[in-house]
Amino acid sequence: MQGTIIKGIGGFYFVKTGKEVFRCKARGIFKKDNITPMVGDLVELESTENGFIVINSIIKRKNEFIRPPVSNVDCFIVVTSAAKPETNFSVVDRFLVMAESNDAEAVICINKVDIAEDAGIRSIESVYENLYPVVCVSAVSGQGTDRLKKLMGNGKFALAGPSGAGKSTLLSALQPQANVETGEISRKTSRGKHTTRHTEIFELEAGVMVYDTPGFTSFDTPDVEADELQHMYPEMAELYGKCRYKNCVHIKEAGCAVAAAATAGQIHESRYGTYREIYNEIISNRKF
Repeated sequence: MQGTIIKGIGGFYFVKTGKEVFRCKARGIFKKDNITPMVGDLVELESTENGFIVINSIIKRKNEFIRPPVSNVDCFIVVTSAAKPETNFSVVDRFLVMAESNDAEAVICINKVDIAEDAGIRSIESVYENLYPVVCVSAVSGQGTDRLKKLMGNGKFALAGPSGAGKSTLLSALQPQANVETGEISRKTSRGKHTTRHTEIFELEAGVMVYDTPGFTSFDTPDVEADELQHMYPEMAELYGKCRYKNCVHIKEAGCAVAAAATAGQIHESRYGTYREIYNEIISNRKF
């Protein structure tokens, strides 16, 4: 019998098989082999002699993440706030690099449009509209959530974004039965309080599975090699091989097609800026 791990708490794993959910333990062989089941894993279940249901094996993962420990993400919904707090493009781009490097698609979800100025919303749209699907929503009023559901289609989706962007409120708007705990925005920092305490998958009416996670708020440097980073930016990947030098990394080389495109406005200055920022961080971290 196969199922998907939808939650893990205190050493127990809750596995959904069709309409049933089983509370299971993993076989001891996993601990011996230093393997930890993750939320999102497709697993084989087996009934023991005493009638307990155990996880017997894990089907090969499409992708996996350490913080938080989840697997098999088809698409990241990168949630950013149009106001309070304002969008941090560096953080958004790090999530997009993470998606690209793990064979996952991405959707940009601009939240809190009900309290934002049109010019502010447009400034975010202009950065990403030709690269990724962009949807504007208000998790509070429900505006735009129907369009987001249509964009989602089928598959497993993970909500990612900085604290305060409204991920938990958005999940509640998409699936009220999820009953996700939400928190107020800190008045001092304009950042959200930590409200999601464990990773869990909720199923929408259409059978779409959405991960609600406490960990996809990280500002860490993406785990990619410096020379691979350019391929994680679709607009730069299109220019691959067009620079004067084969080994151009698009930082300060002469005859760089990417730098020329950025100067000409064909690549958004914000995107080129975060590329250089992340590239330099990767090189700096390599020294230690």
